[in-house]
Amino acid sequence: MADPNDAASKRSVEIAALVQNGARAFLSTEYSYIAIFVLLVFVLISLSPYLEENADLNQGWKTGVNFLAGAFLSGLAGWLGMFTAVRANVRTTAAATKGLNAALKVAFKSGTVMGLTVVGFGMIGLSVALAAFLDPTVLAGFGFGASSIALFARVGGGIFTKAADVGADLVGKVANDLDEDDPKNPAVIADNVGDNVGDVAGMGADLFESYVGSIIACLTLALPTSKNDDELTAYTVFPFLIAGGGIICSIIGSWFVSVKDDGKMNDLLWALRRGLIIASVLVIILTAVVCKLLVVGSYWDMDTAFRIFGAVIIGLIAGLIIGFATEYCTSFEYYPTQSIALAGHHGHAPVIIQGLGVGLLSTVVPVIVVVASILGCTALAGLYGIAIAGVGMLSTLGITLATDAYGPVADNAGGIAEMSGMPKYVRENTDALDALGNTTAATGKGFAIGSAVLTAVALMASFIFVSQIPEGEEVDLMDDVVIPGLLIGAMLPFVFAALTMLSVRRGAHAIMDEVKSQFAERQKIITRDGNDGAWSADYTRCVAIATKASVLEMITPGAMAVLVPVIVGFSLGAMSLAALLVGAISSGFLLAVTMANAGGAWDNAKKYVEAGHIEGHRKRSELHKATVTGDTVGDPFKDTSGPSLNILIKLMSVVSLVFAPIFPVKPYEDLGVAALVLVFLIVISVVVGRLISRGERQHTPNTTSNSSTYKQLHEEGHGL
Repeated sequence: MADPNDAASKRSVEIAALVQNGARAFLSTEYSYIAIFVLLVFVLISLSPYLEENADLNQGWKTGVNFLAGAFLSGLAGWLGMFTAVRANVRTTAAATKGLNAALKVAFKSGTVMGLTVVGFGMIGLSVALAAFLDPTVLAGFGFGASSIALFARVGGGIFTKAADVGADLVGKVANDLDEDDPKNPAVIADNVGDNVGDVAGMGADLFESYVGSIIACLTLALPTSKNDDELTAYTVFPFLIAGGGIICSIIGSWFVSVKDDGKMNDLLWALRRGLIIASVLVIILTAVVCKLLVVGSYWDMDTAFRIFGAVIIGLIAGLIIGFATEYCTSFEYYPTQSIALAGHHGHAPVIIQGLGVGLLSTVVPVIVVVASILGCTALAGLYGIAIAGVGMLSTLGITLATDAYGPVADNAGGIAEMSGMPKYVRENTDALDALGNTTAATGKGFAIGSAVLTAVALMASFIFVSQIPEGEEVDLMDDVVIPGLLIGAMLPFVFAALTMLSVRRGAHAIMDEVKSQFAERQKIITRDGNDGAWSADYTRCVAIATKASVLEMITPGAMAVLVPVIVGFSLGAMSLAALLVGAISSGFLLAVTMANAGGAWDNAKKYVEAGHIEGHRKRSELHKATVTGDTVGDPFKDTSGPSLNILIKLMSVVSLVFAPIFPVKPYEDLGVAALVLVFLIVISVVVGRLISRGERQHTPNTTSNSSTYKQLHEEGHGL
């Protein structure tokens, strides 16, 4: 670390401590709310067999215990990732004083801790659960627990980070021409806290769920795929061997991540690509060796081994292609993002229009890749092929998640450099890493969405196998409850995205009002004393506001994701619920890709201008302000709604799988249970809505006067 006697270094440590305290306070509050949900769901799962005649009553408590284990490990993975990130940020700032490569190594190693923690917990948790219960069907509870934490972590953290980010940007950069991470902005610490709780803890919990979900789908489908006990053994252990070996491959790949100190954006991109490609090649070799050993041991014949090997390779290559396609759409090294920046010559609206166009077009390659993967894997190994392709795609998660989790660390490092008054070259180094982090974050989100679709499809197949739908009976598209289920499922991602977007708006307004209030107080001190020496930004108030807003706002979307499949399953039956999952996966996939890529492209279009790539236009120019508007719109797209959607489709799939044995096949048989659950959902929504409205009304009287004062000061030229 830098010389502790240096003033900037001391200040950087103080700022890092504020970020650490804010992140810890938020996660503690969020987890206390989630704990109540976890305990309630545990009771419901344990008692659920009593709703069905002749059900195995032990199935309930076994699934419930697995639910608790999955929730605990998912939350712990997010907490440890956040714990590491908020300590690595200031170390990255210090390393940036020595050069770009030193800063990259520190930031990337912190991301590697997150990646390896997630895969390690996933392997340990599932291995112990399978050994303890010897029943793959109860492991669906483990996936349910992981999915629940992932959804709340993503939604709550996403609302926090983007409410703070949007509020800080609109009041600071747009209204007052402040630099990014200017210490005068009271929302700047909340913004940096949000990077960790949203992009580190949230993404970690998200991919933990995908990782365990793909393995659970393999275990559930192993029985119907197997012809004998030897094949059943092979199909059961194979995903563990590939996932476990992938951890070692990821560690080896991480050794090759480095860059020259004078490296450009392309050099930084290839530094991370190199590690990922090496890990992927090693996984291919590992898979070939494992398949050969299973043939030698007479568990599989050579034809089966080749088919399973092909499915794993399809998943691995599909993940790489989706990642590179996302990188092309969101990196300012390529035309799509550059076109958004150039659209700013004509104002703010063209930036929004161009960004939406780029986001919508960016769905083409991921859809083609996923469709080809599903067709290829099904032809090779049936539904098990889709599940094992998901395992193959996620086998390098240790390094893939590292490339994503490193981004918030680099972003925080830049903020600390700015607020602590580090030399200009330090901020230039951290800005280079931050721009790369925006791209890797978008790539990570694309990877997460692609893996989520394969995992959700495999879980849906598992649901049909475990449910009461008679074996061999197909879901008839012309059945009177199938199309309604399909439409309900297609609607849910849009409602979910709308709820989270509106939550960010409300949170951002509360942050803006607080910042305006503090700016007005500062101006009063300047008027009285002739300077602002007696004033300092109160960062903790913005952190508290963002925390309160996010934990309340996450309840309704989370409850909807869990309860709507239950309502449809009991009211319209298992056939309709299967259709609901198809609709949700289809629309959720496309909407998630659009929002994540449009948001990432808007963000990097702003970075493109700030880096001086458009002659005559840098910070504070009209073109830059237009791209800031695009970035502000894109913030909840890429960091709240978009990445939450892939968890939504997985969570609904795993909820359906957990309760599959008690859902009736025929519609309208359990309308009483469905009505009871629906009333419960409505009550939750109304209560939470009233609490949110009350909070807004309590805040409005103060903000009205403060906003007027702020506007008057700005018009008189007293802005910061």
